[in-house]
Amino acid sequence: MNRMALNRLILLFFALSFLVASLDASEGEADPIYKACLAECEKSGCVGKRCFQHCKFSSDGKPIDGPWYFQEPLYQKWKQWDCQSDCRYHCMLAREEQREKLGDKPVKYHGKWPFQRVYGIQEPVAVAFSALSLAMQFHGWISFFILLNYKLPLRPDKRTYYEYTGLWHIYGILAMNFWLWSAVFHSRDVELTEKLDYSSAVAYIGFSLIVAIIRAFNVRDEASRVMVAAPLIAFVTTHILYLNFYKLDYGLNTKVCMAMGVTQLLIWGIWAGVTSHPSRWKVWLFVLGGSLALLLQIYDFPPYKGFVDAHAVWHAASIPLTYLSWSFVRDDAEFRTSALLKKVK
Repeated sequence: MNRMALNRLILLFFALSFLVASLDASEGEADPIYKACLAECEKSGCVGKRCFQHCKFSSDGKPIDGPWYFQEPLYQKWKQWDCQSDCRYHCMLAREEQREKLGDKPVKYHGKWPFQRVYGIQEPVAVAFSALSLAMQFHGWISFFILLNYKLPLRPDKRTYYEYTGLWHIYGILAMNFWLWSAVFHSRDVELTEKLDYSSAVAYIGFSLIVAIIRAFNVRDEASRVMVAAPLIAFVTTHILYLNFYKLDYGLNTKVCMAMGVTQLLIWGIWAGVTSHPSRWKVWLFVLGGSLALLLQIYDFPPYKGFVDAHAVWHAASIPLTYLSWSFVRDDAEFRTSALLKKVK
């Protein structure tokens, strides 16, 4: 290959790179009218008649009215958006109003659908459903704890007969942690809350897969459990470190979570098909509901009236699925405890 041909290949590579980058960009942020509004807002601090105090800076880059803690009480700081965020938000709303009048559909801006804020909360419906899922997880976990320790018989050493007690306790803690950070992230989408949301989701889904394998295959020996869990824990930990310290890759994270989610649904579905467990119908319902919920992660649609999108509906679907899953766990604890007591007698 001669030098001229090599140079042409290099130029073609860079051209394709820029093309891919432009394809990855959201349609809204590439809109000339939106870009012009954004540039004007960051210069003047205003979008139409609405102006933002924290966009006004002196020649040395400091706010004209002094630091934010002289401008408002500390308890209100949580909802304070910076100049760029407010400019993006109000330029987006202005542009979407224009598009709606022309009969155009909503588009994404900087990778996000155009949501309406409520009291500074970025995605209020998703936050509400996340909070309800958190409450449902807490209810399920605490009812499981009460059942084991106060309603079912215990061993002479005060330990439970149910072999999977510890696993479900860890599952409950990771689930509640995930829904907590999900609510925080949808309230304020910044790098820190995004990393916490992604990391807690990976940890929760990864451990759910471990529980599915151990329970479906009835792995009771500690050494065998370690052999099952160790590679998955290593994979999940590596992925979390990658997201936090190398690249916060939304596409890769979605694929990883989807793969682990589909795998555990297949495991539970196959187990429900071969077991004689009296509550297997609950597992079937969970697998069916979980599969439909995963479709909401694939089929993305814009928020209705600026509030409810596919992701918010997925959060809503998680509420009954959480109730169903903990209901099965309680039934399983009673079933296994009864079976073990019969063996003891």
